Amino acid sequence: MAKLERAGFGSKVGIILATAGSAVGLGNIWRFPYMAGQNGGAVFIMIYVFCVLLLGIPCMISEFIIGRHGKANTARAYSKLAGGSMWSLIGYMGVLTGFLISSYYAVVSGWCLEYMWASLLGKLQGDSAYISTYFSTFSQDPVKPVFWTFIILLATFLIIENGVRDGIERASKLMMPTLFILLLIIVGASCMLPNAQKGIEFLFKPDFTKITGDVFLGALGQSFYSMSIAMGCICTYASYFSKHTKLPNSAVQIGLIDFLVALLAGLVIFPAAFSVGVSPDSGPSLIFITLPNVFQQAFGSIPFLGYGISVLFYALLSMAALTSLMSLHEVSTAFLHEEMRISRKQAALIVSVMCMILGAVCSLSLGPWHDKLFFGRTVFDLFDFTTGQLFLPIVGFLTCIFIGWFVPHKVVREEFTNWGTLRNVGLFHFYLFLVKYVCPICILFIFLHQFGLL
Repeated sequence: MAKLERAGFGSKVGIILATAGSAVGLGNIWRFPYMAGQNGGAVFIMIYVFCVLLLGIPCMISEFIIGRHGKANTARAYSKLAGGSMWSLIGYMGVLTGFLISSYYAVVSGWCLEYMWASLLGKLQGDSAYISTYFSTFSQDPVKPVFWTFIILLATFLIIENGVRDGIERASKLMMPTLFILLLIIVGASCMLPNAQKGIEFLFKPDFTKITGDVFLGALGQSFYSMSIAMGCICTYASYFSKHTKLPNSAVQIGLIDFLVALLAGLVIFPAAFSVGVSPDSGPSLIFITLPNVFQQAFGSIPFLGYGISVLFYALLSMAALTSLMSLHEVSTAFLHEEMRISRKQAALIVSVMCMILGAVCSLSLGPWHDKLFFGRTVFDLFDFTTGQLFLPIVGFLTCIFIGWFVPHKVVREEFTNWGTLRNVGLFHFYLFLVKYVCPICILFIFLHQFGLL
């Protein structure tokens, strides 16, 4: 039987970059821009920042507290604080959520790799009809999407099997700075286009007439989604934190990085879109259908620039997807490693193979198996709906209730203040108020809104 040794991050920078990498992903570079585009741009961003402070950071701190106090995988960490009560089921639900998301998230991550490869070969050139047909033909193909799903999961496995310090932390220290550099290069190119100022104004000049209840609830939901709340990732990573890690400071720093990446993604997309007269509210198709055509039109007049920007952007998107997939994978790997008492490599291999199988099923459900429906949905859509609209808000809601009302406040205060070494008692009481009252109500509003009940 393998001897289990509890891992840990090696540095403060490693903690911030790895945990930020968990939060930074397709939610920032894909979902945030189209949500901002559909909800008024600057006014959505203002509300989003408020929601991150109101909901995202307190929920992240709560998961930090559970993970660091438990010093174990997400399921066991909740169980330790729950004392064997039914509250421990939240942790198991978080592990299941992270695993299911890993399976279909790997499919979308594979699409990013395909688009990077296609950009590299110059295949993403043509009119809008060709680009639209390219995506539908590729996503419905029985082989290509499955191949790329396997590739991205293999890359994830090779990182995860090396452990927390030599795998996750080392990869994060390489990929996160590279991600920022790529973003800044593409932002610079995009903001120099003709009429780019219209896109910049769209992001920074608020039109308060755009504020509606839907915009506010959309921003609430996006703050929850983009910071990887309730997926088990934050809790699992926090179990590798040292006792000296300042949890509130870390949450704010990670929230800031998360927001900056999302904002920079907007500065890539909207100046380019306005430059060629493309509507900013293109929706979920923005990245894979609208954007290739935008890059071609916006940068096509300069030899090789459109080609280079397209390659860099999809390389950036692939890297962001990989950093998030690493954290999702680690949730299940840590669980199997500690609960089944097997080696880390064995646990990572089991998770990878299971995700490959489920990922293949999810991918095929968009193509040859599109007529095989469960509860009126394809397998891909069923996984997306079950995790995104049911499990995430339920786990998030119950976590807030658990920390705010069940866990002894003495335990929460000790973790929050690093056992009294941080003199921020007033801030602790404000945090506790948010977790007990404000966060559960906000999450409940999100839950009801997405079903049209609010």
